[in-house]
Amino acid sequence: MKMIKPTKRKIKKLSWWLLSGGLLCICAILISDATISSYSKACFNSVDQLPHNKVGMLLGTSKYVINGRRNLYYIYRLEAAVQLFQNRKIDYILVSGDNAQMSYNEPQMFKEDLVKRGIPEDCIILDYAGFRTLDSIIRSKKVFGQSKLTVISQPFHNERALFLAEKNDMQAVAFNARDVDTRYGFKVQVREKLARVKCLLDIYVLNTQPKFLGEKINIP
Repeated sequence: MKMIKPTKRKIKKLSWWLLSGGLLCICAILISDATISSYSKACFNSVDQLPHNKVGMLLGTSKYVINGRRNLYYIYRLEAAVQLFQNRKIDYILVSGDNAQMSYNEPQMFKEDLVKRGIPEDCIILDYAGFRTLDSIIRSKKVFGQSKLTVISQPFHNERALFLAEKNDMQAVAFNARDVDTRYGFKVQVREKLARVKCLLDIYVLNTQPKFLGEKINIP
């Protein structure tokens, strides 16, 4: 059986499509990154300068990484939430995270550690369906009735959350938890670039909605 060799014309055409696709991907990443980075203006590093909001939304993450060590992103977000509460910049902490499996419960893990840090249990509200940042933001408004809040996470995450909040007619600011060094967070930073592209597609093209909404939950 003879092997059919690709002609030079076909190879040239394929190369052109690959190059065009690569350039398109790079442009999409750069535009998405620039768009979402512009929301850093509403991200605060200083507790003193941060305005008061009734609710601070703590965005979930896993407590441990693959090797079993404590996740620095988790630790620093926890510390930031406690700092805001103790300085009376927020009255309630809405913990929004993933609880897709019975063996994995981000909100509950945060709650247990918040209570250990002295946060009253009745000031902690759990959102078990914050599977994505988009879900967390939209649910905070549609389920928990908050159109104005303070987001708590690392800077790169806060920027994306604020973009989503504005596109859903919410007034939000963010408090930057301590970030990790480049080496520790390299994979997260790479994934964030792709997440920003997906974020713009969700808003401008797909009109993506949360996986679950459900009954409204009142925050006093």
